[in-house]
Amino acid sequence: MRKKVILITGANGEVGHGLIRALVQTGADLLVLDLRELEDSLRQHVKHTIVGDILDTDLMDRLATEYEIETIYHLAALLSTHSEFRPESAHRVNVQGTINLLQLAIDQASWRGQTVKFIFPSSVAAYGIADLATKQAADAVSESQFNSPITMYGCNKLYCEHLGRYYTQHYRQLAAQPEDHRVDFRSVRFPGLISALTVPSGGTSDYAPEMVHAAARGEAYECFVRPDTIMPFMVMPDAIRALLKLADAPRDHLTSTVYNVTSFSLTAEAIADLVRAQFPHAQIQYVPSPGRQKIVDSWPARLDDRAARQDWAWSPEYDARRAFEDYLFPTIRQQYGKRII
Repeated sequence: MRKKVILITGANGEVGHGLIRALVQTGADLLVLDLRELEDSLRQHVKHTIVGDILDTDLMDRLATEYEIETIYHLAALLSTHSEFRPESAHRVNVQGTINLLQLAIDQASWRGQTVKFIFPSSVAAYGIADLATKQAADAVSESQFNSPITMYGCNKLYCEHLGRYYTQHYRQLAAQPEDHRVDFRSVRFPGLISALTVPSGGTSDYAPEMVHAAARGEAYECFVRPDTIMPFMVMPDAIRALLKLADAPRDHLTSTVYNVTSFSLTAEAIADLVRAQFPHAQIQYVPSPGRQKIVDSWPARLDDRAARQDWAWSPEYDARRAFEDYLFPTIRQQYGKRII
């Protein structure tokens, strides 16, 4: 008898850790797939773990035959900065890996006779604004504006959004495939994410969490963007809430397969000021990296998330003040303890 599970790929990342903790609280049986063993503190709560590669089609076949998968949270990805150094690898992981998981979802939906939900975290990297003047003149940017990303990661995310729309709305339509035998793809286009619990791991927006973690460890930090650099952010608890809330929304309430979500927008200097107020000895300097600066400059300063608010009642719990004062600073103080200066 196949084991009924919720599949999470890339669970060792920042989002994966939070998602596992949240889903465990609901009593869900989880199947976690990652290239590395899940850390011990989480592994004890997960019923099924597999060390493997989403590019391994034999592994996909094994999952299809051993498990009944109701929902897939596809988090596995090669992140933005790393992708620029390894674009071909990024395409294989981020695009072919997603196609492999979509095919798994299709096979499962056909076998079960029920739709399989496919939850996909996309990114602000899917945007590409031509220059700073255009960025400064733009209002909050909707899902359909400025979709000309300048990074491989952004191109991958935007293409996978379209793949999800295709598989949900058009795949096998000419064959009159039953509605309940299809994939139900739902994507959240995230701003920069900040976590108090995990150390950043290769995202171009990571200067914000890196700044906080470095100050908490008593280490000097060289920020790789200008102090006036601005982009939208969200803390991890709100990111997890957004994924779960979109997954729970009735399909007939949704008018799109891709939704912006956002919380607050701050400049790098505003974040540094908040950090210095909590850690007076924090040493923060600005040493902009031309490549990474160009990437962040191509992203919107603000996102328009009205569609998510209207379709599935999205609303962040953390504005900028709460994000830092109620979540980041107290959690990080507890995490690093006496090492904080």
